[in-house]
Amino acid sequence: MGAQLIRKQGGSGTRRRRRGHAAKMAEINVTPLVDVMLVLLIIFMVAAPMLTVGVPVELPRTAAGALAAEQEEPLTITLTADGIITLQTTEVPENEVIPRLQAIAAERQNDRIFLRADGAIPYARVVQVMGALNAAGFSNIGLVTDTGGPSFGGQAGQ
Repeated sequence: MGAQLIRKQGGSGTRRRRRGHAAKMAEINVTPLVDVMLVLLIIFMVAAPMLTVGVPVELPRTAAGALAAEQEEPLTITLTADGIITLQTTEVPENEVIPRLQAIAAERQNDRIFLRADGAIPYARVVQVMGALNAAGFSNIGLVTDTGGPSFGGQAGQ
């Protein structure tokens, strides 16, 4: 599809005419789209583990292993060292904990909730919050801890 030379009959000059370049290209170049999508995938894969509940708590250490993953986003309630109760990342006053949890329990399929309590919190306070969770309809309470604690002579993960 190169240029052609056409001679005029009466003149000595030449004129170039292009063929096939008048039609627009109707194909989509997918390569930049794939590149952008792969970069976004890598960004989300790196950022996803950092998107956990962001309330700073010094969790106690135990030798227990991790629980199996769930289909729903885990519901987490946190007790900070200052005694503040947070639901996911929202601070909740004590008198609103049970009504909010009951509203959430009505929308969820399972009754699992994770309790994150600072190691400096008295045991009685943790048990009081566990009672409130049970009263709100959550009977499957998982206590969140850090690994690497004492194993008391047993094997870690048992």
